[in-house]
Amino acid sequence: MMAIMAEADSLSLAPSHGHTAVDVARGIARLFARNGIWCMPEMPLRCGRRADLMGIDAKGHVIIVEIKVARADLLGDGKWTDYLDYCDRFYWGLSPLLDRSPLESEAFLPDSCGVIVADGYDAEILRPAPLRQLAAARRKVETERLARASLRRLVTLGDPHTLQWGNEGG
Repeated sequence: MMAIMAEADSLSLAPSHGHTAVDVARGIARLFARNGIWCMPEMPLRCGRRADLMGIDAKGHVIIVEIKVARADLLGDGKWTDYLDYCDRFYWGLSPLLDRSPLESEAFLPDSCGVIVADGYDAEILRPAPLRQLAAARRKVETERLARASLRRLVTLGDPHTLQWGNEGG
């Protein structure tokens, strides 16, 4: 339970109009689950960054969502392109009332990124993310890292004593 609470704390950035990052993540997770995409919050990447949501679709494609609930956070994130090396599809996940117009500028690579708007109950894809296929070897590594991290979270949720072991690889 502590791990889930820590994840919630790390996602609850400055809210835009009452929607927190946890709300947006929940709405996106529901949308994804209905469409056969299973995701996990706060996935560490090998580059040292953390994906707000990382998941795998039914075809084995790796999906990353970067969640933003405040304009300053959206405009101030200069490292988001690091995520593109770790996924087949990249989405911005936004609060419904956050101004999306900056995402149309070339700085945000609109031809490479999808846009999802979500609240705590549901989400809608406003712009589908194009498929930018990872090399097979990279996809295999990222899929295995996500699987191991997911299993570790599940096991440690049931037995917190196991937190002391096996934290390598995410």
